Amino acid sequence: MEAPAAQVSAAAMAADQQAAEEAAAAGSEEAQPAAAAVPALYVGDLHEDVAEEHLFEAFSKIGTVTSVRVCRDNATSRSLRYGYVNYFSRADAVTALEKLNHSLVLDKPIRVMWSNRDPDARRSGVGNIFVKNLSDSVDNASLQELFSKFGDVLSCKVAKNDDGTSRGYGFVQFASQESADAAIENLHGSLFNDRKLHVATFVKKSERSANNDDRFTNLYMKHLDDDITEELVRLKFSQFGPIVSVKIMRRPDGSSLGFGFVSFQNPESAIKAQETMHGMLIGSKALYVARAQKKEERKQYLQRLHEEKRNEIINKSNESNVYIKNIHDEVDDDALRARFDEFGSITSSKVMRDDKGISRGFGFVCFSTPEEAKNAVSSMRGVMFYGKPLYVAIFQRKEERRAKLQQHFAQLARMVGPTNSIIPTGYPNVYFAPPIPQGPPRHGFVYPPMGLSHERRPNMFPAPPIQQIHSPMMPNSPRHYRSNRGRMGGNMMPLPHTVHAVNYVAHAQPAKEFMSMPRQVLQRFNHPKYFSNNVMANGLAIHHGDHVSSVNDAFNSYLASAPPQEQKNLLGNRLFPLVERHQPELVNKITGMLLELDNSEVVALLCSSEMLSAKVDECVQLLHATTHATKPKTEDHQEGLGPGFMVGSAGVNTN
Repeated sequence: MEAPAAQVSAAAMAADQQAAEEAAAAGSEEAQPAAAAVPALYVGDLHEDVAEEHLFEAFSKIGTVTSVRVCRDNATSRSLRYGYVNYFSRADAVTALEKLNHSLVLDKPIRVMWSNRDPDARRSGVGNIFVKNLSDSVDNASLQELFSKFGDVLSCKVAKNDDGTSRGYGFVQFASQESADAAIENLHGSLFNDRKLHVATFVKKSERSANNDDRFTNLYMKHLDDDITEELVRLKFSQFGPIVSVKIMRRPDGSSLGFGFVSFQNPESAIKAQETMHGMLIGSKALYVARAQKKEERKQYLQRLHEEKRNEIINKSNESNVYIKNIHDEVDDDALRARFDEFGSITSSKVMRDDKGISRGFGFVCFSTPEEAKNAVSSMRGVMFYGKPLYVAIFQRKEERRAKLQQHFAQLARMVGPTNSIIPTGYPNVYFAPPIPQGPPRHGFVYPPMGLSHERRPNMFPAPPIQQIHSPMMPNSPRHYRSNRGRMGGNMMPLPHTVHAVNYVAHAQPAKEFMSMPRQVLQRFNHPKYFSNNVMANGLAIHHGDHVSSVNDAFNSYLASAPPQEQKNLLGNRLFPLVERHQPELVNKITGMLLELDNSEVVALLCSSEMLSAKVDECVQLLHATTHATKPKTEDHQEGLGPGFMVGSAGVNTN
């Protein structure tokens, strides 16, 4: 069979053994490294219960032992199952290597070899060969006896399972590459314990080809009848070339598991056998034949195949799949299909539900062509369906949607460019002063732009022209504001505390940072002269069409890239003045109710005044139904969000 995944690399083998030191015949000067001051032996394959006293007892019978060590894990102190023994005399170390290698310590054979502290020599892989198709009776000693006739064997190991049974392959480390080449030439293909050996130069796992599809020799077959024997399989497959081994996997009672393996001597025979025998009838079933793969390799292949099919399906239906949100709980798949059926041929419709079968409020409709999907999106966006306005868009995968938004935001940031001392955030910062106070008059509190020092700096982004405004909520409000260019960038002016001011500042920092400032600093801004002059009634900024369009795009881009805890803050700041136009008395409660919706739905409300109006009316009806015509509580009780409207402890403050 093909070499299993557990083929140990030279580095891995050296790590387990702490590497083999080049040694010549026993007693020669080359047997031990000249650099070693003390004759040191590596002892591997130890029983987990072996301690220093066990090794000392075994090795002190040969000669004087200067030190013994069993290596252990630093965290758990459990044995790593290898250790070192140092002798006073090199002759004693040579004798111990000859007599104690493969001897039993706590009923388990050990491996003894020279210790090599040179990592380059351990990892070179010189003289290391791989042997497979070993019989179960082959152990370390018998394998070393077989290969020792070709040269000095430094180490020899048969891989075993946890229960001690052989895994059918092993490794032999020679002192020289010439000895290894001689062993490969003479033993490859030879019989040992009635098994034809496969002997080859060991290749590190990191150096093996990532794709060996064209060089495999081991075939996997399944759909075997219970009466199919290995002799019959060998007879059928031998026509394609020399066969190394045939194995049908069986249960403990001897019955067939229905699958097995065929190992050929060369890759050409294996490829020809796969092409010919796959799908051929043997017995009553069509045979399945493929390249034998390790479990992890097969798993990766199936995952890659599944991902390719999934991407193919997504790419085909990507532009034809429509995403619908804000679906009423009573809408099912058939009702959704019937509503969108007028726009074209529907291949599938689905309302997503939870484990209990309750609608999750969104679904998908897949059309046969992208044109039909685009027509449905343009016609159905914002349409009332079962009393709720629909949000309709072409479906996008989360990764694609996030990548596009981040790309758009990056392009916007490059267009804006850096300033001399302020980093543009690309989104509007929103300020709210408190409503009419419930007690004695006091100055309003707003969030001034962060990142601006008291000294005067050149304004890299000129503000919109100042206009005279008269607020219907403030009959005594001034009709002209004096520009104060001595503080805060030169665009600030007095503002009565009862106006909700929305200031589009391209460089403003999030208000959450401002909330963390000391009270002494906050009091400096609690004065009318720090309020922006770009203000009109009901919290609307003075703007021109192009300015608002770019600001909205920037806001949406920033919202997509903002952390989740900041997204509600940004949405609340934008939503509050819009809700106040419809319901100034219930603005706090309704804004809080709307912010409980998903962020994408809140963005849809911000983009559509009709959808927002319908949703506000729905909230009003719900509030009236729950209050049972009782008097509303005062704002001092802070019902809902209260007069100090805040989301996530930052962003908006009206008190």
